[in-house]
Amino acid sequence: MVIVPWVNFFAESGGLLFAFGHSTPAGKFVIAALLLASLLSWSVIITKLSEFRLARRQDARFFQKFHSSRRPLAIYLSRESFPGSPAYAVYAAGCRELCYHLVGSTELDGAAAARLAEAEQFERLSPTALEAVDAALGQAVGVQSLQLESRMIILATAVSGGPFLGLLGTVWGVMDAFTDIAMAGKASLAAMAPGVSGSLITTVTGLLVAIPAMFAYNYLVVTQRGLTVGLDNFATELASAFRHRFAERSRAIAE
Repeated sequence: MVIVPWVNFFAESGGLLFAFGHSTPAGKFVIAALLLASLLSWSVIITKLSEFRLARRQDARFFQKFHSSRRPLAIYLSRESFPGSPAYAVYAAGCRELCYHLVGSTELDGAAAARLAEAEQFERLSPTALEAVDAALGQAVGVQSLQLESRMIILATAVSGGPFLGLLGTVWGVMDAFTDIAMAGKASLAAMAPGVSGSLITTVTGLLVAIPAMFAYNYLVVTQRGLTVGLDNFATELASAFRHRFAERSRAIAE
């Protein structure tokens, strides 16, 4: 019962419902497209916020576990996983490549785990093998960065395209309004106002789509860049740990 007075207010005082009612078919089509863009952008915002929150939490757990051990392969040998952690995905890719060069297999079954634990203590790696591990780490960082950046193009499109699409609907609607006035042969404020009001609603809708997407996009881009920089730093740290554990130890054994 409370909704009816508000509907009457919008319809009688020239609100959004009044403007929408006097919008042209082309304007209503633009509004429908903008509402679809808004639905897509909000789904991306909610999904990416949840994804980045999980990535931060799982990365923090993984880094705490990784730095608590002096053995770079400890987590890999324990088969502990950190779902949703980009850093763990990079770590697992580097460990698989290292495992291949140490024991000749990337499958970590019981026998391979035992051979890998023994090789961790005594096996040495050539510079070529360590370079292959570095390449695998770099490739994994690239893959995770692309995954973090996925679907962000939808927000960027909503930010840049929403106002322009709304402006297109407004210009089109004003053009139709003036055409109708010219065909009627008379111009008055009462005749022009409904058409102009119906035209401006597309610009309002475009701005309502673009403004939330802009703030969310800026926040998500900063968060994504922070996660990507963290991946780069961790890949460098892990490559150094692998070299220290295997290359330097091999020289010590050779001496």
